[in-house]
Amino acid sequence: MLLGDDIVYSQKPCLQQMIEAYDEYKTTILGVQQVPEEDVCKYGIVDGKHIEGRVYKVKGLVEKPSIEEAPSNVAILGRYIISPAIFEILEHTEPGKGGEIQLTDALKVLAQREAMYAYNFQGKRYDVGDKQGFLQATVEYALRREDLREDFLNYLIKVVAKETKSAVEDEVATDIIK
Repeated sequence: MLLGDDIVYSQKPCLQQMIEAYDEYKTTILGVQQVPEEDVCKYGIVDGKHIEGRVYKVKGLVEKPSIEEAPSNVAILGRYIISPAIFEILEHTEPGKGGEIQLTDALKVLAQREAMYAYNFQGKRYDVGDKQGFLQATVEYALRREDLREDFLNYLIKVVAKETKSAVEDEVATDIIK
C-alpha cells in the first residue's frame, strides 16, 4: 500500500527495498524513517527493537503521539506491505484519533497476532500533502531532469534575484521611514 501524499526519491525504489525485506521476513513490513523529535506528533510511531541493518522488530505502534508519549522517533511513512489479515481487523477497528479509523490502530492489533517489521528505507521522502513539501518535491524533481534543469534553474535564479532585490529595497525603505 502506498499513500499518495508521500513521494520517495531513491536510487533503488523504496518499494523494491521493502520487497527485499519482505522476501527475507515473509510478514508485514512498514516503511519507516527517523524524524525530528518535534515531528513525532505528525506520524504513526514505531515501538520496536533494532534487529539488524535497517530492520526493526515491531512491538507496538502509537498514532500521532506527543513527544512525551512517543516510544521512538521512527515514523511510518506511507509505504506498507501488509498481511491480508489486516482486512478483518479493519472491519472491527473503532474510530481513533480525529474520529477516523486509523490504519495504525489496526496495525497494532496485527502486530499482536503475527510478526511485524519496520524497514528504514533509503531515500529522500517528500510529504506532498504539505504545501511546502509539495513545492520542494516539484523543484527538486525538476532540477534532476536533464531536459528541464538548465531552463528551470535559470528561471529560479531570476525569481530569487528579483525577490531578494525587492526584500532589500523594502528593508531600506523601512529604515528610511524610521
